[in-house]
Amino acid sequence: MFGTLSEEKEVKVPSSKAWELYGTLELGKVVGGKICEAIDVVEGDGGVGTILKLTLKPGSGFTYYNEKFTKVDKENKIKETEVVEGGFLDVGFNLYRIRFEIKDNPNDDVIARSSCLVKTTIEYDVKDEFAANASFATIEPMVALMNVANEHLEKSNN
Repeated sequence: MFGTLSEEKEVKVPSSKAWELYGTLELGKVVGGKICEAIDVVEGDGGVGTILKLTLKPGSGFTYYNEKFTKVDKENKIKETEVVEGGFLDVGFNLYRIRFEIKDNPNDDVIARSSCLVKTTIEYDVKDEFAANASFATIEPMVALMNVANEHLEKSNN
């Protein structure tokens, strides 16, 4: 069973500034402790192949999962991660991918570029015999992450 969920938010910073956060390990530093208990770098420097361990807060359904950066496209400002251990994989998911895309706001003045759009998409695939567990896939944690990250960006842009 395959599914997708997505959410897009406007942020009052240029897309290049948003990418400096979302496209790097800096995102984990900003949201760690707020969205989850901890985010630790298992290996890597923020490029493709980097693995993070996310220790989740009690009551979130999982204790931890590891995610691997599978795409870091600086030119198009797209970062993708996939769960490679624990979490969703332990409850019958074959795939749990998170994508961040940063785009210039088409409603902005072309010269000023004072805001951008941040879109997060979750793609998942659940084994048929675990179809009931598809309900674990929710956009809400990513919306919470975006709210914390975007608030940080807007405060640091003043």
